[in-house]
Amino acid sequence: MNQTQNPSALRSQKEITDTLLKLMRKYPYCEISVKQIVLETGLERKTFYNNFTSKDDVLDSVINRAIREYVQALSGSGKGPLDVIFDFCEKNKKLLLLLHKNDLLYLLLLKLNKVIPEYSASLDMSNNPFAKLIGDLEPDYIIAFNIGAVWNVIFKWVDRGMTDSADDIKATITQYLKRF
Repeated sequence: MNQTQNPSALRSQKEITDTLLKLMRKYPYCEISVKQIVLETGLERKTFYNNFTSKDDVLDSVINRAIREYVQALSGSGKGPLDVIFDFCEKNKKLLLLLHKNDLLYLLLLKLNKVIPEYSASLDMSNNPFAKLIGDLEPDYIIAFNIGAVWNVIFKWVDRGMTDSADDIKATITQYLKRF
């Protein structure tokens, strides 16, 4: 996605991303084309390509935006990591369910595996919400373990339609961790 502050381009980007998500509710992602997105938005094909390189780029921008919000919440909420994760999931429930429906939830995990270690490395450990868990352990492995474990639980929740209570899932995880 082209980074810009131009209001017209930002409106076009929003319209394109909203349209892709709308189409993903109706059609499998693999069947959606740039042409279909352009026709649905009424924008010129040139406008699409001035803002994005492909439909994958559009989806990537949606996931990036969600991940940025997640990292900001980790940085400034003062809440525990599980609370932040489940708040993120509740806020992005429609996106998570849509990604799952289209067998694309793994893209979120790939992005988290890249962004969270970068985020963690950028922090002073005294400000890192995971500092107590990591301690003097090798952070790369612990971060990968945490991302994989917690997000696989999230994926199971999404697979079940996110109907179970987030508080119940957090309580289950917490009780499990206490058994160690």
